[in-house]
Order: sequence, then C-alpha cells, then structure tokens
Amino acid sequence: MIRQKTRRTLVWGYLLWFCVLITGCSLEGWEAAGGQPGENASWISKEQDEGQLRVLFLDVGQGASQLLISPSGHTMLIDAGNNDKEDEMLGYLQAYGVRHLDLVIGTHPDADHIGGLDRVIDRVDIGQVYMPKVQSNTKTFESLLTSIRNKGLKVKTAKAGLDLAWDEQVQVKMLAPATSTDDNNNMSAVVKVTYGDTSFLLTGDAESESERAMLESGANLRADVLLVGHHGSKSSTTARFLNAVKPKYAVIQVGENSYGHPTKTILDRLAKQKVEVYRNDLQGTVEIVSDGKGYQIITER
Repeated sequence: MIRQKTRRTLVWGYLLWFCVLITGCSLEGWEAAGGQPGENASWISKEQDEGQLRVLFLDVGQGASQLLISPSGHTMLIDAGNNDKEDEMLGYLQAYGVRHLDLVIGTHPDADHIGGLDRVIDRVDIGQVYMPKVQSNTKTFESLLTSIRNKGLKVKTAKAGLDLAWDEQVQVKMLAPATSTDDNNNMSAVVKVTYGDTSFLLTGDAESESERAMLESGANLRADVLLVGHHGSKSSTTARFLNAVKPKYAVIQVGENSYGHPTKTILDRLAKQKVEVYRNDLQGTVEIVSDGKGYQIITER
C-alpha cells in the first residue's frame, strides 16, 4: 500500500497577508465566523486533489473531533472538542473552507466531544445531525439541543446498522451503539468509512462493552486506520477488538490530562501489533488522505 508522510510548516498569518496583498481578498469571513483559526492551524491547506478523501483528526487538546471531506467535496464533522474549543473549531472550519456540513455526528454527550458543537451548529449551515439515544442533564448537552432546535433541525438516532448517505464514492456505515446501555461511553456512535481499498474506523469513547457488542454483531470491523477509543484509556481497545480491526495506523486524540491517557497498556498493545501511532499531543492535527488505494499522512509537527 502506497504511503507518504509529510509535514507542513507554512505560517498562517503570512498566507493571509499575502492573500490580501496580492488578490485583495477580504478577511471579513473570519470575523463573521466568530473565531480565528486554532493556534495549530498555521499549516492548513484548503487544496484538495480530485479523487481524494481527507480525514482530519483535529487537535482540540484533551478531546476529540474529526473532519472529513469527501472526493466530491461533501463534509462531515464528528464531535467538536470541549466547550473552550468553540472558537478554535470555527477557525478550523473556516481554514478548510467549510461553510456547510452535510453530516454532523455527536458520538455521545460527554463535554470533551460535544462541547464545541453548539457553536458550530449556530454558525454553520447544517444538513443532518446524528446522535445516540442517550440523555445527559449537563448544561453542555442542553446547550447543544437548544442550538439544534433553534436551527430547525431534528436529531436522527445514531445506531448500529445505519448506512449514511454522504458521497456515492464513499461508504459510511454506523457500527455502534449495537446495544442499549446507560453508560455514555458505551453508547458512542462508531462509524466505519470505506473508500476504495482504504478504510477508517472512528470509535468515539466506545469501551470494552461496546467493542464486545460490535464483535458479536458480526460486523466487518477490519480497517486500516483506527481512531483509538477513549483517548487511549485501558478501558478501550481490547486485544480481541484490535485483532479484529487489524489496523496499520492508529490515531490517539489526546491532550494534556490527569487521566494517564494514553495508557502504557494500550501503547504496548498497539506496538505489539506493529501499529504506527499518531497522537495529537505530540504531532498536532493529523491528516490522513486517501486516494482509494493508499494513504498520505500529514502531521502538523
């Protein structure tokens, strides 16, 4: 499988200045979006070659957010970091030229996953919203529901077995939650994205209970790229689950934290399987580009 890894080090401010100087383009869009690009956005490019699927594991600190851009330019956002990442999320979307999100998925009600979604929904044109059927009495969750209602949107239930219409070249299948539980993490929406011969498994905070249910469901869990569950907690990424996925690459969405994420247990387990690991805390935003046959992996640092 073809693979190339590169790093981009362009300075965002210089690019904006150059754009204004040479083309006379306006910066008003940034102000209208209510935020600046995240401090980690200096290397971002809007350019996309035809026939590419871009999966971006955005650096939102100790939280999670994935932005997907299809070969046809359709967009999907899964989670949006914590409450203090709202402006940063808007900045990322602006930097990637995203004005419309065809699909928005809130994997589960935890603040470090849905905290920034209310502001995104307030400011960006939204197609469909999917969330699992689990409630939370937190202000974060209530704020998200208020933004959804105010936008005139309805939440569709995220559950195993759904095939999401997104891009006719890309299959998007929901593999979890496969069973019902009161545990937020194990109600996480898990999404498998397949483009040609390449595949991504995006797991939210799914833990061993959900992993077991997915295994028992008989779903095809095999994927080249795995978003490691629950930020690398030892409660996720069981040996049996990892053996079923058999990833070549893994991404851990993690920032500075007091939980010990990612744990040595999981790092050792991935190393034993010879999985190449990328981490937001070490490499910033991680972008994996697929042409349907192989991957280009781009790290911020």
